[in-house]
Amino acid sequence: MAYQEECTVTEHVLGAWPAPAAAYLDLNDLGGFDWDLDRGRVHLDPPGLRVLGLAPADHDGDPRNLLSRLAPTEADRLRREVAQALGNGHASWSVHFRLTRHDGTLSWIHARGRIIRDATGSPCRVIGIVNDATDDLDRAAGCLREDEERPRQSDLVMEVTASLAEAVTVRDVTAALIDSRRVSRLGIVSLFLGLVEGGRVHVVAEGKSDSFVPELQYTRIDDNFPMSEVVRTQEPRFITSKEEFARRYPKIWPFLEPLDASAAAYLPLIAQGRPIGALGLLYRNKHSFAVQERDLLIALSGSIAQSLQRAMLFDQEHDIAQGLQTAMLPRSIPEVPGTRIAVRYRSARLARDIGGDWYDVVALPGGRVAAVIGDVQGHDTHAAAVMGQLRIALRAYAAEGHPPATVMARASAFLTELDTDRFATCLYAQIDPATGATAIVRAGHISPMLRHADGTCSQPAVAGGLPLGLAGRLDDAGFPVTTTEIGPGEMLLMFSDGLVERPGADLDDGLKLLADALRDGPDDIQLLADQLCEAVGDQGSDDDMALLLLRRDFDGSPTPARRLRHHIGPGDPKALATARTMIHQALDTWELPERADDTVLAADELITNALVHTDGGAVLNVRLLPGATARLRVEVHDLGGNWPRRREAGDGEVSGRGLLLVSQLADAWGVEPHGGGKVVWCEFRTAQPR
Repeated sequence: MAYQEECTVTEHVLGAWPAPAAAYLDLNDLGGFDWDLDRGRVHLDPPGLRVLGLAPADHDGDPRNLLSRLAPTEADRLRREVAQALGNGHASWSVHFRLTRHDGTLSWIHARGRIIRDATGSPCRVIGIVNDATDDLDRAAGCLREDEERPRQSDLVMEVTASLAEAVTVRDVTAALIDSRRVSRLGIVSLFLGLVEGGRVHVVAEGKSDSFVPELQYTRIDDNFPMSEVVRTQEPRFITSKEEFARRYPKIWPFLEPLDASAAAYLPLIAQGRPIGALGLLYRNKHSFAVQERDLLIALSGSIAQSLQRAMLFDQEHDIAQGLQTAMLPRSIPEVPGTRIAVRYRSARLARDIGGDWYDVVALPGGRVAAVIGDVQGHDTHAAAVMGQLRIALRAYAAEGHPPATVMARASAFLTELDTDRFATCLYAQIDPATGATAIVRAGHISPMLRHADGTCSQPAVAGGLPLGLAGRLDDAGFPVTTTEIGPGEMLLMFSDGLVERPGADLDDGLKLLADALRDGPDDIQLLADQLCEAVGDQGSDDDMALLLLRRDFDGSPTPARRLRHHIGPGDPKALATARTMIHQALDTWELPERADDTVLAADELITNALVHTDGGAVLNVRLLPGATARLRVEVHDLGGNWPRRREAGDGEVSGRGLLLVSQLADAWGVEPHGGGKVVWCEFRTAQPR
């Protein structure tokens, strides 16, 4: 019925086609006025009265009464603008003014008219229209805000895109996205980044710490969640009210309602035609997304997807490379009495390929230990393969008991025989924890550092040879040996150049930084190794780094280690007697008479075996090793290749009982490789000398 009445009224107003001018004004809420300036009277038609909120009885034609309905400041401004238009000879007049209606609401009224002048040019009438411009001004203000906001949003998107271009890892990408300043400048109250993993969306980053919801960290792609939906459909989803959010996603709304978000944008992250994740943006005090804003967010999601895919591939390659590199390093470090050892390895933060840095620790005969640090040229799988082979070869040469120079010479020859175009730098140190005697060979590598017991640090001058693989001949002379001593409580630091070298910086600066960190670090060797990596290793190096830290323990014993060394020539009839005499004298001097007879008899059997069963001579070593339980160690080194075996001799045999006798006299005995021959040894537990 109401619709029919409206149509009847409309037809009455329109009349015949085309519609009269009054119909144009009335149907578009435009009122007319005729202001007679000479008489001081204003006529308002019915639409004009409606625009101004007046009943016909409320208007008496006096313009002063109309002005009295306005605020004083508005009335004064309106008078000035009218007077200026009339006095300056303008042909038309236009003004906006605020009007408070009877219900207390504030409206903006727009009045404009044609100024009629008489023959003398004086204004006599103004004929025009009035309309309610509140909505028009609001829309205009909104458009202006959008015009101002659009460049700002574009600048922010360009800023984010520039940060994404520099991002290398997934962590870098998330850091660029959840930057709190950028998020707040975009009007975002919270941000979520999810990655597709095994049929689920895994939320890996939240732009606001209190928005983390453990229940929503993993969601199935077929669940009714917005991030799952955009991944499933590969279409963005824009939500413009709380009611819409609660209606569409009732499962997630209770968790997000406390954030007071009024709008949201969920964007699929698509790379190479497949979704790899989703981005969720929650807004406060927002109720719409303009077309330009939607296009901007969709373009941003494409840039994020490309950066994210690149970062994911980088992380995968880096993890694989680091895993392979770690697998090629020793899985465990032997415990060597009298020492504490810490090792660390870190791959380059920006390197995708496998590096050639390595470390190793080899337990040697006689309680000694070999420490190795090295670096194969290059950062690729070839370098890693060479590193693995070289490490194993060098370890084997060291375990055989070769002198340090021979170990390095053989390792260099081995690398040359691999027929590779790579060389390797290496630092090899052989340490006797009982005495602190240390022999160091440096093949093109950086010299080690020492932290002394008083806390000072030094870098001993170690003679250097060519890197491994550059000296083809098996010649010990190419690898000079530097001898030094590590005192009780002192630490030896060996490291690869990635720990101290920085692009564009002087090597001496890196060495000074390392020396300061070593000097000021804690006494605990494991904590010290960690701090060296943190203080020095995180300064932006583009290279891998490895370090080995060895401390010689101080056992508190006031008795220093004693040593007897005697060379026994082949076929020397007096050799056994001389050796017996020297051992007796040494043990008397060391105040160990209670084990003298057993020691002399066991040494006699070992020397006899060496002289009888080998063509060359032998070297006798007798050492007192201090510790909680002192040990007297007898070693006989010969060049024979046949290893002795303990056996039960028959009643008619006159030999074969030597090792049986040694095993009965000594607390322990054994055979170890040593250079081109072997060492047969035995040990006797004894009291500490006074």
